Amino acid sequence: MKILRTATSVITGLVFVFSGVVKAIDPLGFAYKIHDYFHAFNLGFLNSLSLGLAIFMCTAEFFSGFSLLTGLRKKTGIVGVTILLAVFTPLTFVLALTNPVSDCGCFGDAIHLTNWQTFGKNIFLVLLLIFILSGRDQISSLFNKTTEWIIIAIAIVLFVAFSLVNLRYLPVIDFLPYKTGVKIAEKMVIPEGVPADEYRTTFIYEKNGVNKEFNLNNYPANDSTWKFVDQKSVLVKRGYKPPIHDFAITLPGGQDLTQEILKYNGYTVLMISKKLGEAGKKQLSDGFHLGNYCRKIGINFFIVTSSGTEEVKSYENGLTFCTADETTLKTMIRANPGYILLKDGAIFGKWSWANVPEEEWFGRQNKLSGDER
Repeated sequence: MKILRTATSVITGLVFVFSGVVKAIDPLGFAYKIHDYFHAFNLGFLNSLSLGLAIFMCTAEFFSGFSLLTGLRKKTGIVGVTILLAVFTPLTFVLALTNPVSDCGCFGDAIHLTNWQTFGKNIFLVLLLIFILSGRDQISSLFNKTTEWIIIAIAIVLFVAFSLVNLRYLPVIDFLPYKTGVKIAEKMVIPEGVPADEYRTTFIYEKNGVNKEFNLNNYPANDSTWKFVDQKSVLVKRGYKPPIHDFAITLPGGQDLTQEILKYNGYTVLMISKKLGEAGKKQLSDGFHLGNYCRKIGINFFIVTSSGTEEVKSYENGLTFCTADETTLKTMIRANPGYILLKDGAIFGKWSWANVPEEEWFGRQNKLSGDER
């Protein structure tokens, strides 16, 4: 029985540690997910708390799992797991029923689960927790209380520091489709033979003042006594979606630059700022300076944002400003501003504003590329 309880604690601890770590790798991505939840439940006034709450929650998961896994302050860890499951098990049940957000985000972008899968996972963990709680009176300390808390405090400090490093310098592991080395155009292709989205189409016709719904098989196509009123299409089954399906860059006037950028034979720098007004002035200024340098040495440079036209105009400085969907920009890079270097349409490098290379580095790369040609 003792071995079984130990194994149960290890499994539960591993799940919580893994869940906390993958979120800490991409804390901004988890903050975006919390933002989606706030929006779905009409709690938009809490948006400013998203990032802080994201770091707190993944730290709480890590602490609870670490405690169960190592046996340090295990009773406290059990309390932490109990609280987390007491909050999130009913919440995931509501999410499974209503589906306001398709992916729960419980394992970040490392593993995607549906809301029903997440609820099932939580029920499994609740069962494990019940078994662990049945033997809580037999739990003994490994070291004295002070030593255990010191070890846990060090682990938490290192964990939070790890989160902040990933926040500042981009995730140490990129779980998103825009990874270094990816040729974007290839990830946008839909292979032949893969299933497409399936829709149920309903036609509404009117006759003698009465509306009636028809489907594709029985609608009165040749009966002129029925008058067409409306058509509705509902997604029944989602088909194959390529890893990159929303990459589109346009000029403010509407000209599409997507293919021009992807097919360019050379280096292109994309300076990405999901919202210009949310980026630091110095960070933007440094980016504009880099843009002028890149243009001078023959590297294409585009500033890509989802900011409105009037806001973009207030930043006009001779560089090329483009627009893209905000969600796409968040997926491309977890920084504002962030930089993606393309070479022949493939992602050659990614950096946040905090670790983008010096101008001379881009000059050397451009020179090497010219020598190769």
